[in-house]
Amino acid sequence: MGALYLLFLLLSLGCMVLLDHRFRLFFFANARRAAVVLAIGVLFFTGWDLAGIGSDIFYRGETPFMLGLTLAPHLPVEEIFFLAFLCYLTMVVFGLARLIAERAAERTAERAGTHPGRRPAERTRP
Repeated sequence: MGALYLLFLLLSLGCMVLLDHRFRLFFFANARRAAVVLAIGVLFFTGWDLAGIGSDIFYRGETPFMLGLTLAPHLPVEEIFFLAFLCYLTMVVFGLARLIAERAAERTAERAGTHPGRRPAERTRP
């Protein structure tokens, strides 16, 4: 039961990968850029966590659902996976929002008859 939290984090990451693959939102749109953005995000938030731990703001909570392994005092292994999930989720949601906005713009353009690459709809008089 000690790996349950990590298992759910990995399962959630897997779901994000499936969404990303299906709609080509982040890694599947540009893998190099996505890797850089994800790495910067995880490093930033790890630094944030370490600063909070050093300032006695953040503490490691005890729960039977975690492995019990720490990378530093009050920094459990699962935290890195959580930060990766958090950053990946943010980028997938951003990609979904952009995709929805693009599709809405395309529908609006089609209704107006000004879809890119198409001639405007001809109107005939009755």
